[in-house]
Amino acid sequence: MDLAFLHPLYEHPGPWASVYVDLSRHAEDTSHARHLTGEALARELAEQGADEATCRAVREAVEDLRHSTDQHGRVLFARAGQVLLDRPLARAPQGVGAAHWAPLPHVSPLLELAGEDPVCVVAYVDRKGACFELRSALGRREAGEVTGRQWPVHRTSSVDWSERHFQLRVENTWEHNAAEIADALAGCQEETGADLLILVGDDRERRAVREQLPKHLAPCVTEASRGAGSRLLDDEVERLRADHVRARAQRDLDRFLAARTPDGEGRAAAVEGVPALVEAAREHRIDELLVIPDGPDTHREVWIGEDADQVAVRRTELKTLGEQNSWSARADDALLRSAVMTGAPAVSVVPALPEGGEDTPVGGLGALLRWR
Repeated sequence: MDLAFLHPLYEHPGPWASVYVDLSRHAEDTSHARHLTGEALARELAEQGADEATCRAVREAVEDLRHSTDQHGRVLFARAGQVLLDRPLARAPQGVGAAHWAPLPHVSPLLELAGEDPVCVVAYVDRKGACFELRSALGRREAGEVTGRQWPVHRTSSVDWSERHFQLRVENTWEHNAAEIADALAGCQEETGADLLILVGDDRERRAVREQLPKHLAPCVTEASRGAGSRLLDDEVERLRADHVRARAQRDLDRFLAARTPDGEGRAAAVEGVPALVEAAREHRIDELLVIPDGPDTHREVWIGEDADQVAVRRTELKTLGEQNSWSARADDALLRSAVMTGAPAVSVVPALPEGGEDTPVGGLGALLRWR
């Protein structure tokens, strides 16, 4: 998950209100229920010590969502009487909502609620062309179409020389159209940043387009067997998207497990556990952060200063480093701030294993390093 969109939040000092609102329920009394939700979330923030202006800003922002048709929910980040980020969620939060008042934005729930949701292009392919549809957990929309040569596209059953010549022209038309579809699909992927390309159509048509796609797209291409517009196709697309998430998470985990094995000089390319991660964050060595949501160390207390690399296990460490001001923060939120502000390209959500499993980062937090 790319968290670069959070960068502006960390350019402002805290404390922060972080509010997750469930908008998945739609009924006759939805508008009134959301009004009550806004009041309740504002009271919850006030009880945690939030200033009146920020509580009012949150209450008014939730009030503005009374008639929202969002399928899942939204997250709001506010400070000093202003909502600075309002972002849709790909999954609904538990309960009607949750409010947090803390020195840092509480962004770790985003890893599950907005993050590992692949954007995919579904390409409906036939011999004459294709139309593309962009899908995510937030919905679907048209993403373009391509029309190839329209004639000839059908074979005949005759075997005389002229008909064989005609059939060769049909083959050439199919090949030409497959190349045009593949070129347009590659362009659509580049424009949309889609994680997954799903080809829908007859076996031969899907195979012809897949063979023409650029080699670098091969890992993100898959095929659906169902016809366009069917309920079974929708179910299959969702299954393929979920499979893609699991496979990507497993690849990230496998890279971490391989990297944490020390080399011949006893140096590893990955670390785990809060003390080692804090040290790596201070030295700007985190290249990719791995998080198991709700892992035992995610809510462990650490200490932070004003800058992203000012983080320590104990408050006295920050004073030793020359930081005069310090605040208590959750380990996951502090490390996420450090990863975002020091240019780590991504954060990966790691699938949780049964308690005691050794094939995940200790405590639920780990990192791949920029250097050993």
